[in-house]
Amino acid sequence: MAITHQPSCSDEVSPHLSVSQALERITQAVQPIAGYQQVNLHLALGRVLAEDIQSPMQVPSYTNSAMDGYAINAADLNVEGEQTLEQVGTVFAGHPYEQSIEQGQCVRIMTGAMLPQGVDTVIMQEHVEADGNQIKFNAQAHQVGQNVRLAGEDIHVGQVVLQAGKQILPPELGLLASLGIAEVKIKPRLRVAFFSTGDELCPVGQPLKSGQIYDSNRYQLFGVLDRLNVEVIDMGVIPDDLAQIQQAFTTASQTADVLITSGGVSVGDADYVKQVLDELGQINFWKIAMKPGHPLTFGTINQATFFGLPGNPVSSLVTFYQFVQPALQRMMGQTDIARPTWKVRCLSKLKKKKGRTEFQRGILKQADDGEWVVTTTGAQGSHMIRSMSEANCFIVLQEHQTVVNESEFVTVQPLAGLL
Repeated sequence: MAITHQPSCSDEVSPHLSVSQALERITQAVQPIAGYQQVNLHLALGRVLAEDIQSPMQVPSYTNSAMDGYAINAADLNVEGEQTLEQVGTVFAGHPYEQSIEQGQCVRIMTGAMLPQGVDTVIMQEHVEADGNQIKFNAQAHQVGQNVRLAGEDIHVGQVVLQAGKQILPPELGLLASLGIAEVKIKPRLRVAFFSTGDELCPVGQPLKSGQIYDSNRYQLFGVLDRLNVEVIDMGVIPDDLAQIQQAFTTASQTADVLITSGGVSVGDADYVKQVLDELGQINFWKIAMKPGHPLTFGTINQATFFGLPGNPVSSLVTFYQFVQPALQRMMGQTDIARPTWKVRCLSKLKKKKGRTEFQRGILKQADDGEWVVTTTGAQGSHMIRSMSEANCFIVLQEHQTVVNESEFVTVQPLAGLL
């Protein structure tokens, strides 16, 4: 990893990067992992393509009908008023009609069925009056080539239909299957180890002792990592013990591509994560001008990329979404990692300090008049995990902003499907 600056965690003053500067540092430092795997298509969901996919065939593979109706020759539309044609057969999907159709003739045809030779236009059955083996219709009400899917009009042979770096979602599975592609080359699954630190953490399911809290961050991290389809290595809770934290760092750096810790990145006497990273690894940065999530640490230990998340649960999720998730997606080889934002009217009055970016939790909803608006979830303390559960977006307040008055427009980041 190329380190442009290596501040020490023991420095009295460490640079406070802006959110954009921190993202740029991370983007420059992390690269897609090397190699690929070849897997069956049904195992490819959520994975990232390691190569471009070129179509081995044209789609549609043959000219076919887009409607249930009657296939005719367009020359039979060149009459004034009503036209009468002879029906000489019926064509079903998967059962081609082998004989050529002459002018003045037609065939009954079903959706998806191959057009026989001699016809190039389909009239919907609702627009036809059938009487025995004859049909009648208004010739002037129809156009040449209507209701026909031409061979190759969607995809031609050799066309790149999916590019390397594309995440395979259900539509991509359908596209690949439609091309008869049974196996694909994908990027290897990223190995991500994580653990929480702190003597105050109690495992879920056990009674709390005085001064303890439940270890919620590991469950959050497991959830967001599992949704990213990475190989998750849960190392549990490491107590505030320098030797044990050193051993955990060493073990993780030897087995994982990425190590994520939660807690221990502040400047308290028992916050050893920064100290261990300073001794065993390299620090790129460890403070960001943002709220929540100010004490985020980023660096390397051996060959593993390291993220030290704050211990407060909201700070942990916010920093994961803003910094860790795009970094992991980049390391996975994914190219489509842009996070959508848009401007909406805010129905709450908001305040913040100048000089830092804030990610306040918000509720995005549609008003009675159809306009999309946002309201705050209320108190924004970084320990208030309920605010994340209630929120469906971040309200992003820029560094220069101090007050947002009611009905002003703000930037929102939707959370649906991301956390």
